[in-house]
Amino acid sequence: MRTLITGGAGFVGSHVADLLVDEGHEVVVLDALLPQAHGAAAPDWCARHALVGGDVRDGARLVGLLEGVDAVCHQAAMVGHGLDPSDAPEYASHNDYGTAVLLAAMHTAGVRRLVLASSMVVYGEGRYICPEHGLVRPASRREADLAAGLFDPRCPDCGAALAPALVPETAPLEPRSVYAATKVAQEHLAAAWARQTGGSVWALRYHNVYGPRMPRDTPYAGVASIFRSALARGHAPRVLEDGRQRRDFVHVTDVARANLLALTGPEPTSGFAAVNVCSGEPHTVGDLAEVLAAAMGGPAPIVVGGARAADVRHVVASPQRAADVLGFEARVGFVEGVTAFATDPLREPASITTMSTVDG
Repeated sequence: MRTLITGGAGFVGSHVADLLVDEGHEVVVLDALLPQAHGAAAPDWCARHALVGGDVRDGARLVGLLEGVDAVCHQAAMVGHGLDPSDAPEYASHNDYGTAVLLAAMHTAGVRRLVLASSMVVYGEGRYICPEHGLVRPASRREADLAAGLFDPRCPDCGAALAPALVPETAPLEPRSVYAATKVAQEHLAAAWARQTGGSVWALRYHNVYGPRMPRDTPYAGVASIFRSALARGHAPRVLEDGRQRRDFVHVTDVARANLLALTGPEPTSGFAAVNVCSGEPHTVGDLAEVLAAAMGGPAPIVVGGARAADVRHVVASPQRAADVLGFEARVGFVEGVTAFATDPLREPASITTMSTVDG
């Protein structure tokens, strides 16, 4: 199988490229190599692949690269919370316009199989149960509550404390950041393309991915990288809120394997299907900081309160559909993976000026 990987020099994309080649497949690696993401040069891990420099928004370039390609693995995206709402045009351009251009080029080239890197951010707040009202959708957390140290959302009907539950793929989509909104739009664009062309799309909703090749020393990296950068400087990791916010931390090698299964296994029966890619073992952000600090022999984490704008409290997903339809189950355990992350090679510092990280 010959696969075009957009963003193939990035954190996840490069692991997908390596795994496909290791399994005997052929890859075409496309990456814009923007300095915001990659610094001054392409990372060393790209050396084993023929890397094509180019922007996913260049339709003519894409049509040429798609010749002889069997499937596309679309990883290129502008990621993270961004600086402020002024980033919105860049997010929409890279993520949504770029996806639209890619889908149009795939139609022109007759390529009908797509694996899309989506994200758990499409869910907004996770899934919650009220003891009186059952399944409810909490409103956004109020600034006054956060300032008072009241971090857990409450029932919109009675104000009672809510119990977090596993989020299935059928949960409503409720993006609460510009990045999240662009990921929802990517899914809708891909689903419309599948209906119009008869193509197939697996939308892989990644949870908190960590592991080797993460970007370091940038506020736009994942929380694992931010904690490690602090510890490497001899500083205690600073944990927002009360440290008890729950996430699912999934190792990048497991994420790469989920992509391999989606590219080489059966196509979704309905043309488009979304799948959670997670470990199935929820942990708190405080857990992450503690295990990483212990592995690096650094100072204990400091819980500092506060919360990032548009951040959510608990997002923990069900891994069941991925097991059922892709045969995917995560293999790297939390303590094992985080301990290894203490010494994993990371991406060189990005050159950040006015925009967020672009993974690819």
